[in-house]
Amino acid sequence: MSVVRLSRYFLPVLREDPAEAEIVSHRLMLRAGLIQQAAAGIYNWLPLGFRVLKKIEQIVREEMDRAGAIEILMPTIQPAQWWKESGRYDDYGKEMLRIRDRHDREMLYGPTNEENVVDIFRRHVKSYRQLPLNLYHIQWKFRDEIRPRFGVMRGREFLMKDAYSFDYDFAGAKRSYENMFLAYLRTFRRMGLTAIPMVAESGPIGGNMSHEFQILASTGESVVYYDAAFEELDLAAEDVEVEALTRLYAAVEEKHDPERCPVPAERLRKARGIEVGHIFYFGTKYSAPMGATVTGPDGREVAVEMGSYGIGVSRLVGAIIEAYHDERGIVWPEPVAPFRVGLVNLRPDDADCTAMAEAMCTRLDRAGVETLYDDTQERAGAKFATMELIGLPWLVVIGPRGARSGLVELRSRRDGTATELGPDAVLQRLCG
Repeated sequence: MSVVRLSRYFLPVLREDPAEAEIVSHRLMLRAGLIQQAAAGIYNWLPLGFRVLKKIEQIVREEMDRAGAIEILMPTIQPAQWWKESGRYDDYGKEMLRIRDRHDREMLYGPTNEENVVDIFRRHVKSYRQLPLNLYHIQWKFRDEIRPRFGVMRGREFLMKDAYSFDYDFAGAKRSYENMFLAYLRTFRRMGLTAIPMVAESGPIGGNMSHEFQILASTGESVVYYDAAFEELDLAAEDVEVEALTRLYAAVEEKHDPERCPVPAERLRKARGIEVGHIFYFGTKYSAPMGATVTGPDGREVAVEMGSYGIGVSRLVGAIIEAYHDERGIVWPEPVAPFRVGLVNLRPDDADCTAMAEAMCTRLDRAGVETLYDDTQERAGAKFATMELIGLPWLVVIGPRGARSGLVELRSRRDGTATELGPDAVLQRLCG
């Protein structure tokens, strides 16, 4: 069913701002009934928020598949032994949640999955002819942050897409890295976001070639400078030169030097950004100590070259809200909106209104347009306030006067324009 009735839905909106919310996305996610805190930095995803989460997850999945990555699913709990093999067991300190099972075996709740995926690889891949290989999954992670804050933007439990590439040599690893670089730009563009990649530190993950992806948002946590060329990219083109893209200038404020910036003033942009993705090349950092080797064309065994590629799927929900909101609530880009249309019946007790609303529901359902139908007895002002708060891209309003004349009002949440149209014209506008 493409149509959901609000009278039978679970949408616990709040009329007042929650006291604990420090930033826009946290406040609006709580008020709009997307999430509810279970513990510090850990959240329940309520129906509306879960729909957005799944939309984002699906876009990420489709772009990873398009780039040739293969989806698997690794567990949340990992044996500590793998991390001891890689030499990384102590790197995370208290951020890693360490546990013991009933047989007193050391386990951990995974903050990332390099060791796990290397164990999969070393058991099954033996020859360079089986390469290149890129495996990814979308799975929950846990990092015991000392001060979790800002809702899903900096939580302890989070949903992440992490991919891992395996190549025979550096040249192959570089191709895999550039392939993911482009896939990331396309992924964020599909969500209605402008992403700025910039050279980044590798941190405890390791490696010496790394980019973080900042999406532009007026309330972003970082100030970024970048070449206007990023806003003009034709990512649909088949001949995108990734190496040229990696040379375009971009820097966070702390690393921006106006005296040495190579971008002309008229091409230099300044904005605020939020990090939502990070990609790394780290060579044999994990494959060598864990024995992930293949036999080359000359018969010699070599440790494979690796990279890892992360996207904060749950973090993106908050980041998109930071980029798209106004004083009334969220303004979802259509590709990630929980529903595309909010259908408001202003007078459910009016037979003409209800008949027209039901007929409109049927037509929207047949057209496959995801619709939240407000069939409740709430007053009109409360209905509009809820719809503006949850930020659906389109609002279809049916009242007594319109029902008598065969017209409905179609409103755009993005620009606020409203037009009276017949049902056929509404469907044409939404589906044409």
